[in-house]
Amino acid sequence: MKTGHLSIRRRAEALASAGTRTLKRALYGETQIALVIFWLVAGAAIPVVARGQNVTPAAEWRQFRGTAGLSGASSATVPSTLKLLWTYDAGDVIDSSAAIVDGAVYVGGGNGDLLALDLGTGQLRWKYKTGNLIGESSPTVSRDAVYIGDLGGIVHAVDIRDATRLWTFKTGSEIKSSPVLVDGAVLIGSYDGHLYALDAKTGKLRWKVQTKGQVHATPAVQNGLAFIAGCDAIFRAIRVKDGREMYQIESGAYTGASPVVDGDRAYFGTFNFEVLALDLKSRRIAWRYTQPDAQFPYYSSAALDGGRVIVGGRDKVVHAIDAATGKSAWTFATRARVDSSPVVAGGRVYIGSGDGRLYVLDSASGKKLWEFDAGAGITASPAVAAGKVVIGAQDGRIYAFG
Repeated sequence: MKTGHLSIRRRAEALASAGTRTLKRALYGETQIALVIFWLVAGAAIPVVARGQNVTPAAEWRQFRGTAGLSGASSATVPSTLKLLWTYDAGDVIDSSAAIVDGAVYVGGGNGDLLALDLGTGQLRWKYKTGNLIGESSPTVSRDAVYIGDLGGIVHAVDIRDATRLWTFKTGSEIKSSPVLVDGAVLIGSYDGHLYALDAKTGKLRWKVQTKGQVHATPAVQNGLAFIAGCDAIFRAIRVKDGREMYQIESGAYTGASPVVDGDRAYFGTFNFEVLALDLKSRRIAWRYTQPDAQFPYYSSAALDGGRVIVGGRDKVVHAIDAATGKSAWTFATRARVDSSPVVAGGRVYIGSGDGRLYVLDSASGKKLWEFDAGAGITASPAVAAGKVVIGAQDGRIYAFG
């Protein structure tokens, strides 16, 4: 994301290139600490979305796709060869993707249980019963609470320490969208056709925006705007502070995938057998990617890495697409459709498949580096943090690798 402020590294490069001793001493001498503190304090005054980065910190994975821009990218260092560390049997299908924060794993089970597990051991810390089934909605974690939606149309805020209910909010239909926390608001879509903004502390409605179809996708947030790719074939930009719709772009196709937003581009797959790149400045489609010999929808949400858009397809293939041109960079064939959304970390792609396998691919070439056979289909997406990979499967088992 564009922040409007130079990072410390970029300031270092700028100051060093000035070539004066005074500037170099100011940066590299005793005043370096003061400079760092100054920028940390200044950064604290910037709204969360403005200063956010499209790569998660190494130690955490707070929401679906990791970042508010839904980049699917982690700065975590993961062992080159993974080992199974633990499994946990949640008792029902896992479509929800995990969050990882402060040594805990949070994930929704198909039976309606929101679980908190110890990241190191897989032991249950607590269980919260929503009272309804949980589908693909994945938890988002703040400092004090965990947020998730259920198939009864209810948004839950749960105390992170003891699993007590903080508040609930009822929408008009089922929720498969995942919550995104920004500027003190929880943004989440519902099959009643609305995108909601709820106060994160109280659950009170701040605003809602009506679309012409179900809001299945999770909103991506950048520079004060929330972006949703809709089941009504319209890509919308909505102002976070008041819910005002700023503009629309016609995608021309039903869309179940969540968009990844980076700078002036948004990328997502559609049920019209295409992956689209939208130019947010000109508000037009920049390119369309399609495979003429494989007419299948894209349900997986894309990740960005090394100038490539990486996404799974229902043609059983993982696709890497040049983000600038829309040309194919590489493909990797699995044995079943790929609804799982990829995560990229350290030059590797982590992605599940309906064939029951978790794959690790080389991000540059698509070469398979490792696989694990879970024995049941995987539609959930990986969470990568603290040197570990966590993912759930259709038989209800949650796996942690490291």
